[in-house]
Amino acid sequence: MGDEPATMPYRGRGASRPAPSGPDPARARAVRPSDGRHFAALDLGTNNCRLLIARPQGQGFAVVDAFSRIVRLGEGLAASGRLSDDAIERTLAALRVCADKLKRRNVALARSVATEACRRASNGEAFIERAYAETGIHLDIITAEEEARLAVLGCHALLEPGEGPALVFDIGGGSTELVLIDTAGPVPRVLDWHSTPWGVVSLTESAGAAAGADHDARIAAYCHMRNVVADSMARFAARLPVGAARPRLLGTSGTVTTLGSVHLGLSHYDRSAVDGLIVPAAAMRGICVGLSGMAVSERAKLSCIGGERAELVVAGCAILETVMDLWPAERLGIADRGIREGILKRLMGERRP
Repeated sequence: MGDEPATMPYRGRGASRPAPSGPDPARARAVRPSDGRHFAALDLGTNNCRLLIARPQGQGFAVVDAFSRIVRLGEGLAASGRLSDDAIERTLAALRVCADKLKRRNVALARSVATEACRRASNGEAFIERAYAETGIHLDIITAEEEARLAVLGCHALLEPGEGPALVFDIGGGSTELVLIDTAGPVPRVLDWHSTPWGVVSLTESAGAAAGADHDARIAAYCHMRNVVADSMARFAARLPVGAARPRLLGTSGTVTTLGSVHLGLSHYDRSAVDGLIVPAAAMRGICVGLSGMAVSERAKLSCIGGERAELVVAGCAILETVMDLWPAERLGIADRGIREGILKRLMGERRP
């Protein structure tokens, strides 16, 4: 299911756009950990632009450089069906930073992907063309299925040991992917998957509480968001197996890492404390309910949320609680890794799920 991605060297600004190419898995397999080359993965989502540059090391890789910026590419997309001029300019500014890093790090092989915002926008392809012309970065608009598989490949190592299927989910800005996997073999096998068009940006814009809403209105809006998400996941929920002795659940997204930080009471984000954290599901539900009743200004005062995430985190909570409803695990695993790490593993020759 899904094609192997075409990969290409980073060419830099002003290079001619490469002709569409077919799968080239042999190229990735030819890489040896001893050759010292740098590889890069760029994930342009509805809310974030994130870059990771690494070199092979042992059975994995060592990070050489990284970049992350909230760009809100999908802002206003639900209403207009288009990427706005302001969102495009914010995103191009971030991509220019990424292009400079790719050049300075002498990246040999890179893959850059765009997800839900560009899939849905009527001017998504035009934006891709402009981004290439102005930054030299060729963005590949991937399907929801490939997005889900890359996320699983990037984070499945953090699943708790156990028997039976496990559920991995990725709450994005414009969509949420859920993947049911079998972990019996050395590489996880995808049993079923689902993508819903609700992420933190799209759900906030479509069903979030209005500015200035009082406490009761905020709670009502939260309940509505949960119902909207539940409806969009109903058919997938009906296909899930029942009676698992100990369901395992792993989430990768800014939502789960943020809520994990709140759970730990961190004064600032600490990836080493959050990546791989296991939190009781009941504790995460308590945090979600508490945040849903707060005003945006109150949420912004929480150090691990701040102004950038204050508006969107409640939509993430609504999605998370809905996922926990349909796969009632007692504990939630949290991963600060996903699509970029999955891309790097593929570039370096690891088998796909």
